[in-house]
Amino acid sequence: MTSLDRRLDRVLGQERTFHDTCRTALAAMAEGAGERVVLGENAFASGADAEVLGYQLRSWAKELRDMPPGPLFFGRLDFDARADADHAGQSYHIGRRRISEHPSAPPLVVDWRAPVSRRFYQASARDPQGVEVRRRFGWAQGSRGAAEDLTGLEDERLTAGEEAGGTSAILTGEIERPRVGPMRDIAATIQPEQDDLVRSDLVQSLCVQGAPGTGKTAVGLHRAAYLLYTYPQRIQRRGLLVLGPNRTFLTYVCEVLPALGESDIRQSTVDEEVVRELRGRQVGAVDEPVAAIVKHDVRMAEVLRRALCGRIAGPANSVALREGSYTWRVARSELEAIVDAVREEAPPYAIGRERVRSRAVRAIQLQAERRAGPMNNVWLQKITRARPVKEYVDTVWPKVRPEEVLAELLTDAAALAAAADGILDPGEQKALLWARPPRSWKSAKWSAADLILLDEVSGLIEHPEGYGHIVVDEAQDLSPMQCRAIARRAVFGSLTVLGDLAQGTTAWAARDWPTQLAHLGKPDAVVVPLTTGFRVPAAIVELANRLLPALDVDVLPGQSLRRDGRLSRRPVARPAGLAAAVVDAVRAALGREGSVGVIAADRDVAALSEALASAGIDTATGARVAVLPATLAKGLEYDHVVAVEPAEIAASEDRGLHRLYVVLTRAVSGLEIVHSRPLPDELADPAA
Repeated sequence: MTSLDRRLDRVLGQERTFHDTCRTALAAMAEGAGERVVLGENAFASGADAEVLGYQLRSWAKELRDMPPGPLFFGRLDFDARADADHAGQSYHIGRRRISEHPSAPPLVVDWRAPVSRRFYQASARDPQGVEVRRRFGWAQGSRGAAEDLTGLEDERLTAGEEAGGTSAILTGEIERPRVGPMRDIAATIQPEQDDLVRSDLVQSLCVQGAPGTGKTAVGLHRAAYLLYTYPQRIQRRGLLVLGPNRTFLTYVCEVLPALGESDIRQSTVDEEVVRELRGRQVGAVDEPVAAIVKHDVRMAEVLRRALCGRIAGPANSVALREGSYTWRVARSELEAIVDAVREEAPPYAIGRERVRSRAVRAIQLQAERRAGPMNNVWLQKITRARPVKEYVDTVWPKVRPEEVLAELLTDAAALAAAADGILDPGEQKALLWARPPRSWKSAKWSAADLILLDEVSGLIEHPEGYGHIVVDEAQDLSPMQCRAIARRAVFGSLTVLGDLAQGTTAWAARDWPTQLAHLGKPDAVVVPLTTGFRVPAAIVELANRLLPALDVDVLPGQSLRRDGRLSRRPVARPAGLAAAVVDAVRAALGREGSVGVIAADRDVAALSEALASAGIDTATGARVAVLPATLAKGLEYDHVVAVEPAEIAASEDRGLHRLYVVLTRAVSGLEIVHSRPLPDELADPAA
C-alpha cells in the first residue's frame, strides 16, 4: 500500500467517524422533536398560538421521523484562512438537511440551500470564492446511510487552480447512475447554471425552456424546496403547489421533495386542482375532439364572461320600502346608475352583487338619516334583509352558480349564439352544443374540458384562494384555458414554468413562450434556455434533434456532455415478428444494469405486454421492465428504452412527431429502435 493509499484510508476513516457522529445527532434531533410535541413549549401561549406551535412541532417531528434513509452529506467546503471573516479557516459538510447536536450549536451538516452552500456549486479554480478545497464524497449505490458505504472522495484544490470539472469521477458517476424506481434529487450534482435558477428570487416568475436531459424538472422541484427554506413565512402563508401533467408523472417525482426535507407540498395536476376547487365535481363525460379544442381555446373566456354578465339587467321599477309611517323610495334612474357604476368597476360577479346591494341600502340610509339622524347597525341589517331590496338585487344582479351558466350555453343554441357572436363561428358553436341535453344542470355529466370552463366561470364569480408559488411542469402542453386556471391561483404569487416546446403533444400545445406566459398571467417572466444535458447520451440527443426542423417550434437543439450510451436499430422483416424482436431487445437490456422501458403506440401496448409476460418477463408495477404507451412517457426516464415502431407512434396523432421526439429522449443509457415499418424520413439512416 502506498503512502497515498494510506492517507486516503485515514481520511475516509475520519469521515466515516464523523458520519456516525452526524447520525447520532440526527437521532437525538428526532427524539427531541418528539418530546417537544408531547411536553409542549411555552405553556403560557394563547390558544391560537399554542395550536400553531403544536402544528409546527408535529410537522418538524414528522419530517425528521420520515426522512428517507441515505447518506447525511455529499460534500465539504474548506475555506482559506484569508477568506471573508465569516468563513475564514472554517470547514462545512454539505447535505440535504441541517444537522446539529443542539439547536444553538454550530451545524455538523449545513443544508444545501443555505447561503454558504452556494459556493459548493458555484466556486471554481477561476473564482474560488474563498474555498481552498471542495470535497465530493462517493457513496455505494443504493446506500441507506451506513458509514461503511462511504467508499471514496475527491478533493479539488480551487485556490491552487485544481478543479476536476467535467472529469470528476464521483460527479459523473452520480449523474449517470442507473435509474430504478422514482426520480432522485440532484442536490449533490447541481450545476452552476441550474443553481442560478434554483436560487432565483421568490418574486421573480421564471420559465425554463429545457431540452431533454437538462434537468428542468429537477430544477423546478429543487427551487420549490429552496423557496420554502428561504422564505418560509411568505410561502407557508399561501402555500406552494407543484403541478404535473398526470398522476404517473407525479408518482415518478414524488420522492424528490421529501428527500430534500420538504414533505408538506401539494403535488397535483391542473384537472385535480380544478376538481378540488369545484368541491369534488368529477368528470363523467368525454368530448369529441373538435369540441374539446374549442373549449380549451382562449376565446371561451370572453364567451363565458358575456354569458355571465348577460344575466345583469336594469331595474324594472323603483324601490319602495315602508317603515312605520314612512316610505323610503329610490328612483329607477338612481338604481340604474348603481348598476352601471358597478358594471364599470368590473369586480368579480359576487362582489358586484354585494356592491349593488350595499349602495341601494346606502341610498335608503341617506334618506332616513336626513329625516331622523344616524342609523345604527341593527337598522342597516334590517334594511339589507328587506324584501324590496332583495327583490331589486335578485332582478338586476341575480345569484348564479357556474353550472347554471355553462349548462345554458351548452344546451341553448340561442343563448350560445348571443354570447359567442363575433367570437365563435357557427361550426364551432354547433360543436359545443350537447347532442342529448340533460334535464337540468344538476343532472349534467361534465367532461374534463367542461370542468376547466366551470372553473373559469367560478373565477369570474369569486376569485379562488391563491398560492405563494406554483411550479408548473410540462407547461407547453397546457391549453390557454388551463393556463388561465393557474393564473387565477397565482395572482399574488410567482411561477416556475418548466417545459420544452419541442415536446408539445396536445392539440393546443404552445408554439412560443411569450404567448403561453401571457395566458399564465406572467408576461414578464424571464425565459431561460437549458440546452446542455447530463443524462441523455449525445448519440440519442443527436438522433432526436433530427426531428426538430419538422416540429414548427423555435428551440435550440439539445447538446449532451455524455459521449457514452448505445443507439441501435433492430429492423424486423414482417410485422408478425415484431413482438418476438421486442422480447429479444428487452432480454438484452436486462443483461445490463438499470431500468428498461418499452414504449409503443397506445394500441400496441396490450399485445406487447402479453408477449413479454408469455416470455416470463415481469412487467408489474415496480419491476425493472415497464411497458407503457407513448402518451404516458413524458417526463419519465429509463436506463434502456426499447422504442417500438416509431412510424406508428408518429402516425397515431396530429402531433405524432412531437410524441416521437419525447419517446426517443426517455433513454439515459441505451436506445434500441425495433421496427417493421420504414422509419420516418427524419430518422432514416443517411447511409441507407
